[in-house]
Amino acid sequence: MSVLWQPSPERVERSTLTAFRRWLEDERGFAFADYASLWRWSVDELEEFWACVWDYFALGPRGASVLGQRAMPGARWFEGTHLNYAERALAHDPERTAVEYEREDGARRTMTFGELGASVGGAAATLRSLGVGRGDRVAGVMPNSPEAIVALLATTSLGAIWTSCSPEFGPDSVVARFAQVEPKVLVAVDGYRYGGREHSTVERAEEIRARLPTLRALVTCDELVSEPEPPRFESVPFDHPLWILYSSGTTGLPKAIVHGHGGITISVLKDLGIQLEVGPGERFFRYTTPTWVMWNVLGSGLLTGATIVLYDGHPLYPDAGVLWRLAGRLGVTNFGAGAAWIEACMRAGMEPAKIADLSRLHTVASTGSPLSAEGYRWLYEHVGEDIHVASNCGGTDVCGPLLGSCALLPVRAGEIQTRPLGVSAEAWDEDGRPLVDQIGELVVTEPMPSMPLYLWNDRKGERLAESYFKPYPGIWRHGDWVRITPTGGAVVYGRSDATLNRGGVRMGTAEFYSALEFVRGVRDAIVVDTSSAGAGGELILLAELSDDVELDDALRERIRNELRTRLSPRHIPDRILAIPAVPYTVTGKKCEVPVKRLLRGEPAEQVIAPESLRNPESLDSLLEVAAQCP
Repeated sequence: MSVLWQPSPERVERSTLTAFRRWLEDERGFAFADYASLWRWSVDELEEFWACVWDYFALGPRGASVLGQRAMPGARWFEGTHLNYAERALAHDPERTAVEYEREDGARRTMTFGELGASVGGAAATLRSLGVGRGDRVAGVMPNSPEAIVALLATTSLGAIWTSCSPEFGPDSVVARFAQVEPKVLVAVDGYRYGGREHSTVERAEEIRARLPTLRALVTCDELVSEPEPPRFESVPFDHPLWILYSSGTTGLPKAIVHGHGGITISVLKDLGIQLEVGPGERFFRYTTPTWVMWNVLGSGLLTGATIVLYDGHPLYPDAGVLWRLAGRLGVTNFGAGAAWIEACMRAGMEPAKIADLSRLHTVASTGSPLSAEGYRWLYEHVGEDIHVASNCGGTDVCGPLLGSCALLPVRAGEIQTRPLGVSAEAWDEDGRPLVDQIGELVVTEPMPSMPLYLWNDRKGERLAESYFKPYPGIWRHGDWVRITPTGGAVVYGRSDATLNRGGVRMGTAEFYSALEFVRGVRDAIVVDTSSAGAGGELILLAELSDDVELDDALRERIRNELRTRLSPRHIPDRILAIPAVPYTVTGKKCEVPVKRLLRGEPAEQVIAPESLRNPESLDSLLEVAAQCP
């Protein structure tokens, strides 16, 4: 793959990774010739590596054991060590800016670390007065706002456990998540603005309250911080629960994934503070909402001493330039958004560098799904020729990347740069053999501190084992189909459970979507293979078309020709059908596996829950299509 960017010697010199390498040599006597040798040491010598990360960030006293049991699941990290995530997040110069906030209608606010800490102290006092203490759950239905960050930090400062989702969620979706974890207090907004419209949530909040019998109180954002006061912090064990995140939950209840204070603190500092150049003086932005793990990562930027930039609103309203202009106004240095949004900007003909001053921007991170090679090139052509395009693969399960970026390495079109420090990621075949330059299952062969402590209501670990450690016992199977390149980079081909099989050749869905970017009139698509073990099937492409475009024979032929030319004759679908909208989960993932099951004829009620969809109206048209597919 073609090299699009190479860091200059000056950039390498001031890199946070270079600083860490020098510290390792000066303080520990470890010298590494390049990133590859540093990575290899970090996964071979896990205990030494993570002890060094702890000491590098001066996280305080730690117990004698770094990794008491080197196993998955069941790894025991930093036993005997105590800390508090919120305390570390607020342990910075009180005069320095902690939060920059902007809402869709132009409302803005700035908070220093001192102001944020006082608000956290006041909110914690309110929660304490409602009986919230160590281990209790506090749930939030809130937009991406300073109040949400305050609620997160106030909850965790008490040793209580935070969980959240966005206010646009319907009551069924909220209750499906929160009822599992039995919250004591619900913090909710009475309304929000999105896409130019005001939405009241008062009745919705009351319905949610009525359906959560464990609640003692419903608190509005204004009520949460009655009087600011200095924060206090409950010191908790390294593996004390911090927050609960949720899987997409397309069938059944979403998995409630529990992460710990210590694992998140040390992993985020490594991922952001070493790997991704985030720290004091930086302005760290991710477009996200409190439904998605990226919101937790954005808030955790405070751990590094950076200023976090929050935006509450539609990412394409009033046009595709809204987030780029925000980045220019607020001097964002590290910008991140979903690959689908970046490619929507590309399709809209946006030229960000012409509409905003992006001179401070040095990194653009792509999340959520694979970024196409064309998306990489567009960023370098229209955002900045000397930016670090940092694509990654990981997510909710581990609160960070399993495949990620490095400012010391070149960027190649369509390729994730490397494996992050401390992450022993590999591609494996069906028999558990490592592969290089061949497509296989993404696995992690050694434990990471940010792996789930457990799934809620799964104390025996049966659901955890079924979700992550099958079919390779003791090895984390992430569910992505990847190729590790000879240079140590990676290419993601889509979800492995949605992999296509044509004539014995396995293909990833990401290849299709990349090729379809070149077909005028196709706005989005989802491709599925309805074959199953011992039975035949079809390769079916469902196309979401641009306005005023019809799926006629000419468009079908253009689609076939593009797939034949850019991929291979094997990639030509048996059928091409039009649908009004591609279904996405509330966390922004294409519903490839549920659609595959629907088209096989499985009952909808066993395949997908409407409340798990960002666009539940898409389900009706899918059922009509399924009726056409024997």
